[in-house]
Amino acid sequence: MNKRSRATTGDDPAAGAPAPARRDTRQRILEAAYQRLAREGYAALSVREIARDAGVNFALINYHFESKDKLVIAVLDEANRRLLDRQERMYRAPGGYADKWAQARRFFENDLASGFVRVLMELYAASMSNEALRNEFRPRLTAWYEVVAQATREAVAQHRPDLPVDAEVIACWICNFWIGMEMAMLTGMLAPEVHARALDGMELLLRKLDAGTPARADEAPAPRKPRARSPRRGA
Repeated sequence: MNKRSRATTGDDPAAGAPAPARRDTRQRILEAAYQRLAREGYAALSVREIARDAGVNFALINYHFESKDKLVIAVLDEANRRLLDRQERMYRAPGGYADKWAQARRFFENDLASGFVRVLMELYAASMSNEALRNEFRPRLTAWYEVVAQATREAVAQHRPDLPVDAEVIACWICNFWIGMEMAMLTGMLAPEVHARALDGMELLLRKLDAGTPARADEAPAPRKPRARSPRRGA
């Protein structure tokens, strides 16, 4: 049965509602699914529990999203649009590369606390054994790579066009650094202090690049105190 036939048979009580009401129902479902993903992960995700959390009939999730995997991709899209725009604005704004790194680090800490990092990594892991999910997830992750790659192309062209590696390679290093960092942070593979030192060290190198001077090991910025993880969010 397609969406139109469900709507006409009365299976979808929101189908005849005004558009704002339908959007509100969809938004409640997305928010409930996000909270469940961030708190419990993909493997434990229950569509019925999402419906209960959202205060909607279970059938409405099938009506709006058709399947669990399409629902989680919609959850990712909802956050991705906002966060990618945030990232692009940061790169377009004036300021040195070290300042932008520090800003990206604050973004990361906020996204870790909000549960977005776990949502992203949960879908990353789930897509390894789910080809249909992987085909949907890949372009969403690639969008992050493209934002970083564009900023890297501009930086290399402006400052170091003579580098022995091209901007695409550097962008690959940066993106995989963050993905590895996120996985390690969530799984507790290394102490938070180690991650903090790695992020501090990169900021030092970028400040020296901005200043056009070589970096010295004794000039590292004061280490930041790692933020406490939120058990409720699983981050």
